[in-house]
Amino acid sequence: MASPDISSLIPIFLTLLLSLTTRNVVIGLFAGVLSGVVMLNDWLHPLDSFGILVKDHLVGQLTDSYNAGVLVLLVFIGGFVALMEQSGGGQAFARRVTHWVSNKCRAQISAWLGGIVIFFSDLGTPLIVGPVFRPLFDKLALSRQKLAFIIDSTASPVAILVPFIGWGVYIMGLLQKEFTALELDLSDWQAFISAIPFQFYAVLAVTMVPLIAFKRLDFGPMAEAERAAERGEIATGPQQELTPFTHDNARASFVWAPLLVMGAVLAAMLGPLGFPFEKISGSVFRAALSTAYFSAAVTLISLMAIYGVRRVSDGIAVYLRGMSNMMQVAIVLILAWTLSSVGKELGAAAYIAEQAQAGFPAWLVPAVAFLLSGIISFATGSSWGTFAIMLPLVIPTAIAIDAPLYACIGAVLSGGLFGDHCSPISETTILSSTGSGCDQFEHFRTQLPYALLNGSIALSGFVLAGFIASPLILAAAIMAQLVLVSLLAWHQRQRLQQQTA
Repeated sequence: MASPDISSLIPIFLTLLLSLTTRNVVIGLFAGVLSGVVMLNDWLHPLDSFGILVKDHLVGQLTDSYNAGVLVLLVFIGGFVALMEQSGGGQAFARRVTHWVSNKCRAQISAWLGGIVIFFSDLGTPLIVGPVFRPLFDKLALSRQKLAFIIDSTASPVAILVPFIGWGVYIMGLLQKEFTALELDLSDWQAFISAIPFQFYAVLAVTMVPLIAFKRLDFGPMAEAERAAERGEIATGPQQELTPFTHDNARASFVWAPLLVMGAVLAAMLGPLGFPFEKISGSVFRAALSTAYFSAAVTLISLMAIYGVRRVSDGIAVYLRGMSNMMQVAIVLILAWTLSSVGKELGAAAYIAEQAQAGFPAWLVPAVAFLLSGIISFATGSSWGTFAIMLPLVIPTAIAIDAPLYACIGAVLSGGLFGDHCSPISETTILSSTGSGCDQFEHFRTQLPYALLNGSIALSGFVLAGFIASPLILAAAIMAQLVLVSLLAWHQRQRLQQQTA
């Protein structure tokens, strides 16, 4: 389109509308893509549009060498994650950690460290950490709401900061698509790493746990839950508690040995090329990652066979099931790539850029991107779907009006995570409550004040980042978190003393 108008945004609006109403991002993305293809064909022969969608758009995305490399890597990651979750190694590793636990602070820190170490799967963390630490928390009179909060604070927030697992690969796939369309000489790896200091919400979520553990700075409904736990009142949930795979012969080495092999393979393949100090091509990086994940999987399958946990054939079957589990992620990625491509053909990016240049202040882009991403993620319960919708809108806008690009990318990622933490329907909310054995609404209710506090600090940080895109803002945000949590906890204690006086 030579002169794109507001009609070019119809596919995007339709995607948002259906994603929010159906709470299914795949439905929204598919409807948006199909409507865009119909528009490109001047609304003629709508029955032929599906064939055109498949032949000229979906197939094109699948045959693109970059896209194919990302999808292949995701398949290898899915297989490895399934092996980790079904090896019993996570439980063995967590039990090792609990040996030095003797008080409430250590219990919380050990669960926090367990969630950080098991970084390879945001959905696997509740399955592994929750059931292991649940009896310990009950014994030490710590609430299960607190355990659910710790799990939720170390699942997605840690995973989104790691570039070489499913989260990072997915996000970099979305980034590179926009960079290529805008003809930017910028790699997806460089952008992801540069945006990490601007992932304010993710970092604040992770740092919140040791802060309240060391200082006992609980506030809001969480403080009430902790007092109830001290009275022996355990908030169990009506749902069936998760029972992870365990085996008497499982070893903690099932966790660290495959990860060690993965790191060694990456170092051997990428080190001679100058990585991480020298820029390398995305295809080489993805090939090395695929090799590293496959080598780690072979190591884990071998260890399980050696220790009699699973036969080699059983390990391979788990690996293949894990590969197939990545199908929905692949579908979301393909549809997101297609929507971005169709939107650019319609002129959506150009129209948004023109409107932004007409008067939208560049400094406000990160804050607005954070808020919109948070709203979409809260309503859909899907941070990944939010990234697929928002990144193709925010990146061209940031480039067009010279807004701080890395801060804008960090704002979308932080907003998606923030909305996910506030949403009672997100997968991590559901799994965290189930893994910890507490009621889902209780987890949502007790975590919400912490999420809102971190979200408010993050929003303030993005307003500052619009003016000064400095990583030092992250340090200021952490300091603000310390001060505000201390004040809230002091106020909570004062109110409690007044009630008991």
